[in-house]
Parts: sequence; structure tokens; C-alpha cells
Amino acid sequence: MPPLGLLYIGAVLEREGIPIEIVPANVLGLDWKAIARKIRTEKPDIVGVTITTENRFQSFALVRLAKKAHPKVLTVLGGPHASMAAEDCLAHIPELDVVVRGEGEFAMLDICRAWEASPTPASLAGVPGLVLRVDGRPHCNPVRPPISDLDALPFPAFHLVPFEKYSFRFPVPGQGDLPAVNVMTSRGCPFACSFCATPINWGRNVRMRSPENVVREIEFLKERYGIRVVFFFDDTFNASPKRAEAICDLMIERKLDVFFKCDVRMDIMSRELVAKMKQAGLFHLSFGLEAGSDRVRNEVVGKKIEMADFHNLVRWCNEFDVIPNVFFIFSHPSETWAEAQETIRTIEQYRDRIEGSIAILHIYPGTPLEALARERGILPVNFSWTKKYFSKIITLPMAQGDVPLFVDKLTWSQISELVLRWSFSAGRTSVLRKIPQALKHIRSFGDLKRNLIMGWIYFKLKAGKRKRVALHSSVKK
Repeated sequence: MPPLGLLYIGAVLEREGIPIEIVPANVLGLDWKAIARKIRTEKPDIVGVTITTENRFQSFALVRLAKKAHPKVLTVLGGPHASMAAEDCLAHIPELDVVVRGEGEFAMLDICRAWEASPTPASLAGVPGLVLRVDGRPHCNPVRPPISDLDALPFPAFHLVPFEKYSFRFPVPGQGDLPAVNVMTSRGCPFACSFCATPINWGRNVRMRSPENVVREIEFLKERYGIRVVFFFDDTFNASPKRAEAICDLMIERKLDVFFKCDVRMDIMSRELVAKMKQAGLFHLSFGLEAGSDRVRNEVVGKKIEMADFHNLVRWCNEFDVIPNVFFIFSHPSETWAEAQETIRTIEQYRDRIEGSIAILHIYPGTPLEALARERGILPVNFSWTKKYFSKIITLPMAQGDVPLFVDKLTWSQISELVLRWSFSAGRTSVLRKIPQALKHIRSFGDLKRNLIMGWIYFKLKAGKRKRVALHSSVKK
């Protein structure tokens, strides 16, 4: 997907007359040498890098490369991981000058103006929302308040990237693969799941664009880029059900003729809202159940969702021919094997009626889960997000990103069985073709052992499945 965060920053800077270039190195096919050559040749005043926890090591490498290619450049890091682990980044990446914590649009504008007036670190001392190095140690400037009026922001500057090079498409039933775009209509999440960084990154107070503003952007994107699918990139599109309905009413009234997908909270959905969203173009709806166990879901995760809400929403999606995509997570804190079985039974019970997305629980910086992981020793003493731990941290980079996994009560054999049973249930049994990729990511004996265990469980389940099929066939005869 095009990088919405950078495109919003680019739109604000461009509106204020500040020269900016967005360099999506991945879609441009730039390797490290090409990026270094570009920085060395063009000598920008500032290089900004966005970072997630999944891609953090690439982002750190890019910061180091930028400073080496152009030592006078101001290096700035922003994005979700930077917001959650600002001091850690500055303490361990000497080539990094500034971290932007929180929203970046006006922080970057203030950085540019201050640096243009006086290109010295002292000029940034009063800029809210920054973390910078003072006397060799990370120093936090005052917090920058969240942007209250999102309608005041210009639309993301899609013209600053080669939009046609993005292969962003979604398969829509009966329509085939259609060109898509991501649109964010709100920021923030009012809920408090223990593993989630969103309420800390964006805030618990949800700020929302007006329905008119949202629909104008969709109209513009359809006319300018020919998009047919909108991915509403909100954490909770229905945080205000009335506003979600108003957006749909405008889409219907203006005959936008686009399809859309979004993420919602289950217990504030209704049959009427699903029907209205379907009429406006909804074809794919994602929502998180996380765990089949009431105790795990509500007491451990803090989801506060009842199974009745899940059953209702799946039924409504099936009724209105909308694809329900449900998020499940294995290996929650204190989750027992019996409780994890409740989750897999739910998946298997609904396998013909839902799409399922599963993950082994990830640890993200700044979350309550990270604090628990440090307390339990799952993250080592003096753990830093800037370091690669080949033996003490469990990761599955190929499948789950380079993020530490929270492994608590369940054994790796049990986790492997849960993941592979989901794979069989979802019809995703092409594990053999992933073996070469898995081997590439083996960095320690522990990695090798875990891959061997998962392989053994795979063949064991496969053999059991074949045996059941053979028995079924003989019974039929």
C-alpha cells in the first residue's frame, strides 16, 4: 500500500511551500547502493525515515546509511515504533538525531522551519513532540497535542509517489482483482487490548473526519487514479456507528460505485449497519475475537467481547454476502492448552463461514504486554529493540515478522499444532513450499529446533488426516 503517514506529511509540507521528495525505495526498486548514491548526490537537509516494529532493522540501517552518505544531514525517525521506543532508538543508534513521537505532520513542519532558520540541534529544543539527544542522552520535549480537526489536513499527496507502480489490488467476489487504495477516516481507539499499541500511538480519544470530507477524498481518488476498492485503514471504522452510517449514506447517494473493506468492533455492530454498509459497497469485514475462551479474551486481553457478538456478526455477514475475516491469536499470557483448544474449535466450527487470520502473540514496545514480558523474563534483562537476539528471543520472521513472540504456558509443540490445525482448516496446507524460506531465516540452534518441531507436527497431522480420510472411505464402501 502507499505509505499514508508519509503522504500526509508530504501534503502538509508541500502546502507550506517546503520542497519534499518521498522515496518509496521498495516500489522504485532501489537497493542500498542506489539509495546511498541518491542521498550523496542530492544532499538533502533532512532525511526522514518511517519505522514499524516489523521493519525496524531496515529503518535503522537506512538511518545509518543516510548519515554515512551525507554526514551533515539531519536524520529523523517517525512512525509507530519510533513513538513507542523513542529513547531506546536514540540511545543505541548514534547516527539518529531526532525521533518524532506521535503524529508527524506538524512536527515535521516545525522541524523544517526550525532547521531552515538555524541548522543546529539547539533550534529543535522547543519543538513539541520530539525526542533528541542532549548532553549525549535522550531528552523528551513537551508532548505535542493530537490533531483535533482532521478535516483541516490536506488529502494525502499520492502524486508524490509513483502510484501506478503499486500493485495494490483486492479480489472482489464476482468482480476479480480490482485496483485499491487505502483511506484513513479516523485516528485513535477507545479500547484497551493489552497487546495493542494503537491507543498509545494515536490516543484513546478517537478523532474523526467528517463523512463529507471522507467521501470527497474517495471521489477524488476514483477520478484521478481509477480506484475501485477502498480499504478504510481505521483501527475501528465503526467507533461511531452513526458516522459510519452517514459515510455509507453519502456513498450511496453519490453513486460512487466502489467496493470497500474495513475493520470494526463487534459489539457495536448491528444488522442494520451491516445491511447499510453492504448497500454502500462493503464486501469484506474484519474484526478481532482473539480467543475462544471468555477468561482469556476478556480478563487477560481486556477485549470485553462476548461470544454472542461474534456469532451475531458472522451470521449477519453471511446473510448479506459479506466476507467475515476474523482475527485469532494464540499464546496469550496464562492461556492454557484447554483454553487454546476453545479457539481452534471455534475456527474449525466456522471454517466454511469465515476467513480466519491467525497470529502467535506479538510483543510491541510500550504496551502492557511488553511490561509483562520483561517481568516474566520473556524479554531478556537490558533488552533493546535495536539489537538482534539470535538465541534469547523467539521470532518467526518469515511468517510473523521480526517481532518477539510471547510464549508463556503453551509449549512450542502445542503452538505449532494450533497454527497447523488452523492451516488445515483454512485449506492452507502448502507448507512444503515454504521450507526453503524457513531455512533462510534460521539464525540459531533454537530456530532450527522450533522449525523441526513444527515440521514434525505438520507431518503428524497430515498423516492423521489421511488416516481419517481412508477410514471414512472404507466405511462408505
